[in-house]
Amino acid sequence: MWFKNLRVYQITEPLNLQIDSLERALIEHKFTPCVGQEAVKMGFTYPLHPSIKSYVHQQQDLFLFALKRQEKVLPAAVITEEMQPRLDALEAEKGRPLGRKEKQALKEEITQALLPRAFSKSSVTTALYDAKNQWFIVNTGSAGKAEDLLAMLRKALGSLPALPWIDQNQLSQSMQHWLSNQGLPTGYQLGNEAELKAPDEEGAKVKFSNHLLTAAEVQSHLEDKLVTKLELAIPELLNFQICEDGSLKKLKFHEIIADKNDELGWDDLVLRLDADLLVMANELDSLLRAIRQQVQPS
Repeated sequence: MWFKNLRVYQITEPLNLQIDSLERALIEHKFTPCVGQEAVKMGFTYPLHPSIKSYVHQQQDLFLFALKRQEKVLPAAVITEEMQPRLDALEAEKGRPLGRKEKQALKEEITQALLPRAFSKSSVTTALYDAKNQWFIVNTGSAGKAEDLLAMLRKALGSLPALPWIDQNQLSQSMQHWLSNQGLPTGYQLGNEAELKAPDEEGAKVKFSNHLLTAAEVQSHLEDKLVTKLELAIPELLNFQICEDGSLKKLKFHEIIADKNDELGWDDLVLRLDADLLVMANELDSLLRAIRQQVQPS
């Protein structure tokens, strides 16, 4: 339930979501496994828990989605082993080396032939739509996976007006100030991890981990480098890394938040998961608002 990596979007027009019609729309695009020569399949799956067979879960103004992706895994060595004898035979038959396009065509033919026997690898990406605050939060550090989920939802719903939640140029400027320990959002402090990169063609990089970020050796890099990743924390509550593209990674809720609903136990699975969902959504809203208000003051 607890999100760890965030790709965040601002919904520009409130979505009119009726739970029954939404469920039907997602069922039309539900996940089915790869068959035959299919290399990749994506579709919606159960977001709350495998035992709760609903393709969208609603709790108050929160809507939870999940996209499952399955792809066939064909190691390059397997393709090469299968391809080499065929390549040798064709070159002997033609009396010349095969050209690049011919080799590529042969490789694709062999790949298609091997796909039905390939292993499958699956992953699930969850997302939260906060209808009250108009956040759309995807639980992934991968821009590609986030875009896959948005694209599938657009396909199911007809439209999904989503924009990046924060201006990246203004964020980059703020991250420079934050690393110099200036203008941090109220209640936040520097963590102990940071990455910086020079803006020139060489793009020299430096990474600090488990390090005092206010130390002179760290601060000196602000003279010729831009902050690309920075750990921030609210003591005893949470910590995370914010990246130059607006994504948040390594989000960790401390025990005071993560264990807030422990008295409920797990006898009623839906009750407990819903309670944790409400706590997480509230904390994420507070976090995102604090950062954006500091970066883009109204």
